Amino acid sequence: MGRPRTPIGTFGTIACREQPNGNHVARARFRDWDGRNRLVEATGVSRSTAERKLKQKLAERSYYQPGFNRLNADSPFPELVAYWLEDMENEDRLSRTTRNLYERDMHTLVFPAFKDLTLREIGVARCDYFLKQLAQRSYSRAAHARVVLRLVLGRAVRHEILPRNPMDHVSRLHRKKTIPEALTISEIHDIRAAITAWESRKVLAGPRPDGQLGQIIEVMLGTSARIGEVLAIRLQDLHLDHPVPMVRIAGTIISRKGEPTHRQDHPKTDRSVRRVALPSFALEAIRSRLHRSGDTDPEALLFSTRARTPHTTNNIRRLLRQVMDQTGIENVTPHRFRRTVATVINDAQDAVLASELLGHTDPRITRQHYIQPDETVDPVTAEHLEQAFGKAS
Repeated sequence: MGRPRTPIGTFGTIACREQPNGNHVARARFRDWDGRNRLVEATGVSRSTAERKLKQKLAERSYYQPGFNRLNADSPFPELVAYWLEDMENEDRLSRTTRNLYERDMHTLVFPAFKDLTLREIGVARCDYFLKQLAQRSYSRAAHARVVLRLVLGRAVRHEILPRNPMDHVSRLHRKKTIPEALTISEIHDIRAAITAWESRKVLAGPRPDGQLGQIIEVMLGTSARIGEVLAIRLQDLHLDHPVPMVRIAGTIISRKGEPTHRQDHPKTDRSVRRVALPSFALEAIRSRLHRSGDTDPEALLFSTRARTPHTTNNIRRLLRQVMDQTGIENVTPHRFRRTVATVINDAQDAVLASELLGHTDPRITRQHYIQPDETVDPVTAEHLEQAFGKAS
């Protein structure tokens, strides 16, 4: 058997000799991170100075892993973030939208509290306190900060800059339970009436409404599609002459900083790609839009601006809010239409069908976040109790 090798990061005996010019050179063999022994040396005006410089060089070298990065536990947090963002770009596994979101959350939520710290100073207690303080102001912001902080510190662990991820031991965030709220049929009638009145009003200056807002709402109600998915429907996605008229939901609208708004060739998830049968009111809205636009190009968007560019989701949300504010109708958002559709389908059949329609991967997501619970107990209970406890007349 061969002689056991010294552990990586260790060095052998220090040898020192005097040079003709009077300086001293200290040398030692160091077993590097690639497993190879290398000669490391340092020069000083005296033997003790040379040995001290060599030991300092060897100590610094033990923190350095060639081929990975030049970070160590005493590196500033911003340097790790820069390395994490660069590494994430090189991996190219995440969509550009997700990477931009992570970068934004890091710089707006985490940086203010961590930018002046070294990696060694970021522990469980500090992370836990930071998230709890942020959660008092906004659960959503705390949840976003937790994601990016775990990712960036996890990168430090995988590259052996830190021995463990402090985020593995922080307390769970507790969110106040919210009950999904669907619109009532009466509220849907009021919304339709408000949009119809707004679109048919006399306009003294500027372009008249072209009916797209109302048509977009009808398609959302008839498909359960997200606002970005509706705005991404192309003419080639429409199958209106089939025995059962259908639309294929297969994209979404993306608006990124520094880029023009454009159609992305896939929606939020793989499950979100789906073919949806169209009820008559949605079919009527689509036919009306096609007649008004006169487009025939299969690649053309069903809904677009007058310049034939994609609508931004924010502009449609803003327009809907503006119309609702003028009529005093509150809490109307595109997402609430999805909850309304989910609730109607659940009440008519079950959550599984509602989940399939919404493009969810799990019916539990639909039940928890989209279906308004029915608080009414079956009235048959009153009959049973009457039979048991009713007073004789």
